[in-house]
Amino acid sequence: MLKLFRQARLGKLKVLLLIVFITLQIAGTMYLPRLTARIINNGVMMGDRDYVLSVGALMLGVAILSGIASVLGTYYSAWVATLFAKNTRKRLFEHTQQLSYQDFGHFSSSSLITRATNDIEQLQTTLSMTFEMLLPAPFVLVVGLILSFRSDPYMALILLISSVLLLVVAGLVAARVFPLFSEIQKGLDKINDRVAQFISGIRVVRAFNRTTLERESMDTSFKRFAGLNIRINRIFAAIMPVVMLFMSLGTVAIVWFGGIRVNSGDMQIGDITAVLEYGMNILMYVLMAVFVGIYIPRAKVCAARIREVLEYNPEITDGTAHIKDGTKLELSFKDVSFRYKDAENPVLHNLNFECEAGTTTAIIGGTGSGKSTIARLIPRLLDTTSGEIMLNGINIKDLPQRELRAKIGFVPQRAFLFSGTIADNLRHGNKDATLEDMQQAVHIAQAEDFIDEREDQFEAEVVQSGRNFSGGQRQRLSIARMLMKKPDIYIFDDSFSALDLKTDAALRRALKEVTQDSIVITVAQRITTIMDADQILVVDEGEIVGRGTHKALLENCEVYLEIAKSQLSEEELTNELGK
Repeated sequence: MLKLFRQARLGKLKVLLLIVFITLQIAGTMYLPRLTARIINNGVMMGDRDYVLSVGALMLGVAILSGIASVLGTYYSAWVATLFAKNTRKRLFEHTQQLSYQDFGHFSSSSLITRATNDIEQLQTTLSMTFEMLLPAPFVLVVGLILSFRSDPYMALILLISSVLLLVVAGLVAARVFPLFSEIQKGLDKINDRVAQFISGIRVVRAFNRTTLERESMDTSFKRFAGLNIRINRIFAAIMPVVMLFMSLGTVAIVWFGGIRVNSGDMQIGDITAVLEYGMNILMYVLMAVFVGIYIPRAKVCAARIREVLEYNPEITDGTAHIKDGTKLELSFKDVSFRYKDAENPVLHNLNFECEAGTTTAIIGGTGSGKSTIARLIPRLLDTTSGEIMLNGINIKDLPQRELRAKIGFVPQRAFLFSGTIADNLRHGNKDATLEDMQQAVHIAQAEDFIDEREDQFEAEVVQSGRNFSGGQRQRLSIARMLMKKPDIYIFDDSFSALDLKTDAALRRALKEVTQDSIVITVAQRITTIMDADQILVVDEGEIVGRGTHKALLENCEVYLEIAKSQLSEEELTNELGK
């Protein structure tokens, strides 16, 4: 927790003001009992009205200043705690942006959401309470005991015993609830994960008539989470009467033994009142410290979970080399192999091929052959296990990721749209795009028809994940978004699969005009999508088993011929072979 606090880059002035106002509050709180003793001993007991009024006026001034300091201390503690949460959440988000596709396998998305929201919120609340309740407690305890000792050593001993007992109780409770808080945060992860799966897969759940079973499964998670919270609340419910008992016994002991000391002439009545006030202040601050201390184990668990993410070293790091802008690019794979973490066998084996500007390279193969993995390696969404991917003779690992990806336009296999408007989504490719730029992009992507049909056109709403668009519409909008970027390398990862043949052909014809000076890499399942490619790579079980043009592969690649037979009619295949 302290390490996170130091790294949060909080304003030193605000922290200093917080310390000053808390100190003034403590000073005023501990000075008032002394003034009370003076009024009783030297004013009330002596019948000196003027003394009572003068010291009373001083007490009023101290109380007002202490109240102002308390208000300002609360304000700055909330300010510092909120700034801590903001900066920590920002650091956490920025760090997750550096994680690779495989790194996200180490942290589930639901867990990252919980850490960025609930965990940081727990830390913020605990930090604010720590400034207001926990930090003043040791000073109030020490100063109160010293001042009580000056009034009467025996009274100070009663306060010390009561405070120690409260701290022992707090320690026992903390040791009991610490593992429970750890289970609670993990339980939140599981609940978020199950709810997210249920919502995203609701159509599958209903199609298989599993709504009741899924509800029962989720109820099990909810009941377990509720059970953990009930156990903690039972501990809290048990501790409060114990704490109040200690406070009451301490007060009774001070009055009882104080009365004996007054009767024996060893104390004055005003000193008993002062010791009672010191005792109430000490026990109240210790009680608040115990209350905050109960939450510190949970905050400690949350801090450990946040640091686990922040201290996780990303698999992919930036290089320092650069490629001169405006130069034509040449991409080459040299003995590239790739293996997923914890996988027994590599997905790709010793791939070698080249792609030049102005050419189209198509990749085709069976399901699980490694086609999409090749596409993800180029923008470094994944990193090669061995071998090199060269861009103009420079290993892409030696390039800054931002510079590399600025040259690449990537349309993923699963078209994804962000909530907002169509224009918002298109501007992900170019934040400064004009209406004319967007119109040109959607024209090439064959998306004009369904955009024009909408009343708001480019300002039409897009719900989360683009669920209010069909699969083909999402693909075309994703392609238009990539076209807005005008990259040097175009990568289509099976991005035409939801399009009908007519739209597919029209889109590819339009693409030729804007990609004639760029590298185009198309991953596809349909042969009709890649027949005109300059080179076609046939991938089978992670290896390139054929390369060449469509006609050449039909003649000399058995795997490609089998794919063609499964997709083309006998007449079409005969015509292709006869050309």
